[in-house]
This record gives sequence, structure tokens and C-alpha cells, in this order.
Amino acid sequence: MAIDFALSGEQEQLRDSVRVWLHDLYSFEQRRSAVQSPSSFRSAVWSAFANDLGILGMTFPERVGGSGLDAVATMVVMEEFGRALVLEPYLETVVICGGLLARAGGGRADETLERVGAGHEVLALAALEATSRYDITNVATTARRDSSGWRLDGTKAVVAAAPWASQLLVVARTAGSRGEREGLSLFLVSSSAPGVSMRSYPTIDARRAADVTLERVRVPTDSLIGEEGEAADAIEYSTDEAISAVSAEAVGLMSKLHEDTLEYAKQRRQFGQPIGRFQVLQHRLVDMYMEIELARSATYLATLRLPASAKERACAASAAKVTINKACRLVGQSAVQIHGGMGMTDELAVSHFFRRATAIELEFGTMDFHLARYASHQ
Repeated sequence: MAIDFALSGEQEQLRDSVRVWLHDLYSFEQRRSAVQSPSSFRSAVWSAFANDLGILGMTFPERVGGSGLDAVATMVVMEEFGRALVLEPYLETVVICGGLLARAGGGRADETLERVGAGHEVLALAALEATSRYDITNVATTARRDSSGWRLDGTKAVVAAAPWASQLLVVARTAGSRGEREGLSLFLVSSSAPGVSMRSYPTIDARRAADVTLERVRVPTDSLIGEEGEAADAIEYSTDEAISAVSAEAVGLMSKLHEDTLEYAKQRRQFGQPIGRFQVLQHRLVDMYMEIELARSATYLATLRLPASAKERACAASAAKVTINKACRLVGQSAVQIHGGMGMTDELAVSHFFRRATAIELEFGTMDFHLARYASHQ
């Protein structure tokens, strides 16, 4: 049976709106300027995502002012974000934390979603720790009840977007021990709460992350998001959702890398002719294109399998991540090699795309991790 992967009219309109906005108002030079600023976060851009494009709340439920769109809409936006190399934490805030809050529901969660959709809030998921190795159950951070609510203690490692976040969605143990699925819970914690400290740093792709320490952090009772001790399935689903989203971003950035490299090969002359006429480079450009199309197909499958059973969803997500990681390496390295030494200079966009592609290889699991995960579900 044939499957139609064509976008609907509304999805094409969404893609075109985001692409035009980014083309007009999100140039490479503007991005470079933001990267060189102290925080690199531009609140005006974040507000524009909410007010001009309406994309921050588009996948949120209508009860919080959202549009209730599905994961395909996220895929469309993330691909365009990849093409423009967007810095802002849409993935961390909207896709990951927003998805967790929307599925959990409750007064505190819905209130936070409304603020995110309006562009007033940035969130980051503080889940993994120094020894987690992508295992969401390998968590030692604890949450214990006290007279005023909960007390959190522990340390989280490499929390993406944490330096920009107004609130953290913290994964902590209310029961059990490391490696157990039972006993994991989610808590909303203000990033400025007493006892919360961060060691912030830039990442290789010019974004920001932090190691977060929680020391006797007290939060009210309604900070618990969802059912106590039953967050493992929700976190696993959110991770697969994030993999499908970051895969779409990778397809977008690799497509732009291929287009820019092809254009360079047509212009750069060597031995009296454009280097694009050399057969070996033609073969390399075709290899790049084929890897991108394989990655695109795997991304579509991972996105469409999100509503399926846990096993089908996990297999599709891991297959996509393996395909994406392989493609990012080949396309990124080929683009740099064809550009020559200048391909790694800060002034050229290709180096920034290459760094982001390299970072994506490590996000949400390496190739070896996902090969093993896929095999475990067979």
C-alpha cells in the first residue's frame, strides 16, 4: 500500500510562513551577533515566535489557548529551524517540557503552558545526571515530602537551555533506587529558587547548557506534575518525541549544507574549471543527497509512529536517530572537506552548521546506544 507523505495545505502554509520569517529576520550575521553576546538568548525573537508566528503554543491543547496541532507541525517547524540554525530553545521548552506538561495536565501545568504559549516563559528539562548515559531511570536526585510540600536534593548534568530557563522541569525520585522505572516524578522548580545553583557554559554549537545542583530546594505541593512515581513512561515518550523533532532539524540543516556546498562547487575554480565538474566531487555530493533523503524518510516514520505502541514508537525513534547520526557525520564532514580549510572558519556558515550537526549526534543517545535499544525491542 502506497503512503502519501505530502504535506497538507495548512502544513505547507505553516512551513512557508516560518521560512519567510526566518529568511527576512533571522540572518546568519544576526545569529553570529547573538552568539557573541553574553547570553545569546534574544527575548524579542522568542516573543516573535509567539506573537508573529504563533508557533510556541500551536501543539498545546485548546484548553490553554493552543491550537492542538500534531507532531507533523512540529516536524515542519523544526526542519525550517534547522535550515536557519535557530538558537532559541524551542525543542527544550515547547517540544520536551511543553509536551510533558500538556499530557500531565493540572492547574500548575496548564498555567505554565499558557505562559509558554504567550512567549513569557522558557523551560528546560533537568533529567539526566553525570552517570546516566542516556538512561532515564539512572537517577539519584531525590524528592521528599515535608511540612510545606517537597524537598529536592541532587545534581543534574548538561541541562540544555538551563541558563535561559525561568523554570526547570526536574526529574527526581520519590521512591525506588537508580535503574528502577517506578518512583520517578516530575517537579516544576523556579531556576531562581533558594538552593538552586548552576554552572553555565556554552556548548560546541553556540547554545547554552548548565550543570544544576539542587540543595535542600523546597517547592510547594502543586509543583508535582502528573502522578507521583509514575513519570517514566511520560519521559520516555517525550524523549522519542524529541528525537523525531531533532531529526527534522537535522534534515533541515543538512539540506542547507548540501545546497550551500553545491553552490560553492559551481563557483570555486581549480585547474581552470569549477570543482563541481570533478567526478569525485559529483559523487560526494550525490552521496550527501542520498543520506539526507534517507534521513528524511526515517524522520517521517519516527514522527508518524509517535501515537503507536511503545515498542513501535521506540524502534522508529531509534532507527531515525541511527540514520540521522550517520547522515550528520557524512554530510557535515563532506561539506567541510569540499569547502577546504575555510570550511572551519567562524566567518563561514558551513562551520556553524557542522558544529550543530556534531552536537545532534550526541543528543538523546549515540548511534551505539540506539542500535542496542533497537535490538532490545526485537
